[in-house]
Amino acid sequence: MAKPGYRFALFATVLTVLVVVLGAYTRLTHAGLGCPDWPGCYGFIGVPMSEHKQTIAEARFPDAPVEVAKGWYEMIHRYFAGALGLVILGLAVHALRRRSNVEQPLKLPLALLALVTLQAAFGMWTVTLKLWPQVVTAHLLGGFATLSLLFLLTLRLSGRFPPLDVTPRLRALAAAALLLVIGQIALGGWVSSNYAAVACVDLPTCHGEWWPAMDFANGFHLTQHIGPNYLGGQLDSDARTAIHMSHRIGAVLVTLVLLALAWQLKQRAQPRLAALLLLALLVQVSLGISNVVFHLPLLVAVAHNLGGAALLLTLVLINYRLRSRLWQRAAVSEAPRGFAAIPSK
Repeated sequence: MAKPGYRFALFATVLTVLVVVLGAYTRLTHAGLGCPDWPGCYGFIGVPMSEHKQTIAEARFPDAPVEVAKGWYEMIHRYFAGALGLVILGLAVHALRRRSNVEQPLKLPLALLALVTLQAAFGMWTVTLKLWPQVVTAHLLGGFATLSLLFLLTLRLSGRFPPLDVTPRLRALAAAALLLVIGQIALGGWVSSNYAAVACVDLPTCHGEWWPAMDFANGFHLTQHIGPNYLGGQLDSDARTAIHMSHRIGAVLVTLVLLALAWQLKQRAQPRLAALLLLALLVQVSLGISNVVFHLPLLVAVAHNLGGAALLLTLVLINYRLRSRLWQRAAVSEAPRGFAAIPSK
């Protein structure tokens, strides 16, 4: 039976999916600097639409002429992200009000509130540091982390999914698969923030070679200086090729591990989980190949981001199912002690 707050958490999870998709669309349409300031747009609450406001906007930011469409892509993403922040605040307040209930997760909603606050800061730095790849990638990872934790909270409040009797080896394999997918998402974010998605336009080779010229030192120079403006990227071809090829190699490794996990799940009488994992993997690999073959069409690229989120949530679900007995123990250990001494109002 679902616990109080389940529908609220489910709504927050769906809203986060929408925010992730909007963020991907904003990034892929090169609208990350559609508004050169934060949290407003050219000093206004919304995108300046009238000729008078646009004249004021361009006087304020002479190096950033107004592009109405890109401005709205950016601001719509901000509006939905702001709404998500308020929803997560509501979840945290709800958890605090029910802190005396042993079935109410407390640490998770509070961690989500801290994470979404940090995400707001990354959103600001994305603009003020002019799409610095480190910040853009961290912002993307923060969005996926928020989605994962909200989904986990939803699972915990769902009252479903009884514990499974599985071996520690299978749990370890599932955890390793989850970590690999997170690493692959980070690589995907680095590809996107450095505009390396079309660094290779052929498959399975790159520039007609199995191992083309690559500059890993500059491609993964994580301490590079800030500025002046990273819209369109600052790296040369060999550095972008190194990033792109690393993502391809990561994709092969992730595929092999997830196939092994699916096989083990099937062997342990979990065919539905295995089939769900294989479906998510097949869709994501197909979208990744389509990005290269069709030279990064916008809708396919956005779908690839959504596919990454779906694959990540599938791994969160699998790990939760395999560790649900441990989560039940965690819920008991989370039973309020210091807080419980104070009756909830």
